[in-house]
Amino acid sequence: MKKVARQSVSITLFVFLMMWGVGEITDLKLFNAFDGMSQAFKEFELTDIVFSQLREDPLVEERIVLVNIGNLSRREVAQQINIIRQYNPRVIGIDSYFNCEGNLRDSINCPQLLDTLGNLMLAYEIEQAGNVVLVSKLLQKSKTSLKEEFLDVYDSLELSDTLFNRKVKYGYANLITNPPAVHQDDIKQCRSFMPAYTSQQEEYLAFAVQVCMLFDSVKTKNFLARNKEEDLINYRGNVEIQDIRLQAIRNQATETTRYPLMFYAVDTDQVFNRDFLEDFFKDKIVIMGFMGSYFGEFTWSDKYFTPLNKKPAGRANPDMFGVVVHANIVAMILNGDYVAEVPTWAEILIAILTCYFTVLLFMTIDQRLPNWYDALSVTIQVVQLLLISSIIVFAFAWFTVKLDLGLTLLATALVGPSYDIYKGFQLEFSKRLTKYRQKVSKPE
Repeated sequence: MKKVARQSVSITLFVFLMMWGVGEITDLKLFNAFDGMSQAFKEFELTDIVFSQLREDPLVEERIVLVNIGNLSRREVAQQINIIRQYNPRVIGIDSYFNCEGNLRDSINCPQLLDTLGNLMLAYEIEQAGNVVLVSKLLQKSKTSLKEEFLDVYDSLELSDTLFNRKVKYGYANLITNPPAVHQDDIKQCRSFMPAYTSQQEEYLAFAVQVCMLFDSVKTKNFLARNKEEDLINYRGNVEIQDIRLQAIRNQATETTRYPLMFYAVDTDQVFNRDFLEDFFKDKIVIMGFMGSYFGEFTWSDKYFTPLNKKPAGRANPDMFGVVVHANIVAMILNGDYVAEVPTWAEILIAILTCYFTVLLFMTIDQRLPNWYDALSVTIQVVQLLLISSIIVFAFAWFTVKLDLGLTLLATALVGPSYDIYKGFQLEFSKRLTKYRQKVSKPE
């Protein structure tokens, strides 16, 4: 038994060595012909099946209302705020910057400056509302690549112009995207965000977190007490953004374009026409942001791929506007509906133990039922892969626990080939060693 246990450990180490080799080979881009396929799988996680297929449609989150600002001027946004604040919302979050890009403050590069009265109107309405959260942006002046492992490279903060800073709170709108996005029209896949960020001993809150802080500080502090540098977004639903102006698209809608409805939203013209109920905004969180020039417009601007996308892999079109991503975060915090994650050390330990006991099982079958080894080993691996995948999916569906068992899946898939290779090397080494010993012991 000791010999078998030692050999199982050796083969387990060999499996992980094989995994390292596979990782190095893929990093060297030796399979460029399969880049499209690998990219499709890179975009996919098993838990996406839960988000897009297995969950029941959520109840509408009535505490949150979304307002489309489209491509309105600052004067028109001011008029929207004026109308909305008359209905006494608890918090107004505005997912839009009111500054000059690149700090180029001239009328050519920043035509918004031409409407002086419009700027004053916007500043006045924001101040009169008294419960407004504006977005800021964490920036990095250093050349360090902005990747998930470098979440602490931000060294500056972009704000709206000082004219709009009276009686407002700020929250950064940065979302973690893969790959990291530079421009609004870039392909952006968003699964997580940073709840808070500390720079030079000062803590900044994410836009959604700051909105929640004004609405319910107790629940928000409980959320922040988890002290997570990066938090998964527990997406629950989207908004209905189709419009009668695109009736043809509405008629062609299929299950691949319908998403669970969770938030009520009003378009630009609906606000100006007061096409909503009297108590629609009262005591609510109102989040204003871009959702197309009008509901139903096809655009990629400020739009993200999320796990709710009905195409889990090889996705064609982004499915959620940034303002709706923020709304999902707000709903997650207010409902205490967080995603629990298993520590990395536990995931590694699961992979090692699964690999070890699988090797032990394969060795036992090989010794006692050698004629059945090939059939049984393949069958066991298939069953294991299906079982592990099911555990990942249903742990998330039933308990909202994210098990990242990718290492376990890879180790399980490599046990069979690694065991055969190891056994081949072992037999060849034994033969050569036996021949050498015979040659040495043979009298001259």
